[in-house]
Amino acid sequence: MSHVAHELHEEFPEKAAAIHSLKSTNAHFARLAEEYHTLNRTLHRMETEVEPADDATIETLKKKRLQLKDEISQILAAQ
Repeated sequence: MSHVAHELHEEFPEKAAAIHSLKSTNAHFARLAEEYHTLNRTLHRMETEVEPADDATIETLKKKRLQLKDEISQILAAQ
């Protein structure tokens, strides 16, 4: 179990400027980034046992985070 936060700027360090720009110019990207951030923080709290959760819930949320990351990655690749 990883206790490392998966922040977008850490996941895509070479795209940090694009992430910043897209958050302010692309409403869809901004929504995805915010959803990713919120979900990531929730997962981090669960993984560090600050917030209780069973393994099935954590796995479901990790899959959702991965889906969001994939969609964000596709947008960044087009930049």
